Amino acid sequence: MNIFGIGLPEMALIMVVALLIFGPKKLPEIGRSLGKAIRGFQEASNEFQSEFKRETEQLEQAVKTTAQIEPKQIEEAKSEQDNAGSSPAA
Repeated sequence: MNIFGIGLPEMALIMVVALLIFGPKKLPEIGRSLGKAIRGFQEASNEFQSEFKRETEQLEQAVKTTAQIEPKQIEEAKSEQDNAGSSPAA
């Protein structure tokens, strides 16, 4: 078991030190607060990822639409240019 580069013996040592510093009554409260903070961070991270993914998909769709429309506009511009160039000057 390796969490954040900390193995099981290191985790046990941290828990013993925390138990000695905060005491058995305060430790569950600290654990709850830490759990809520981690959960909040995970929710914010998931929200950021979903927003980033949504924006990426919108950008890809815009690029795809532009790629479909642009060749048609180029052809229209060329045909207009050809028509303007072939019409007699007044």
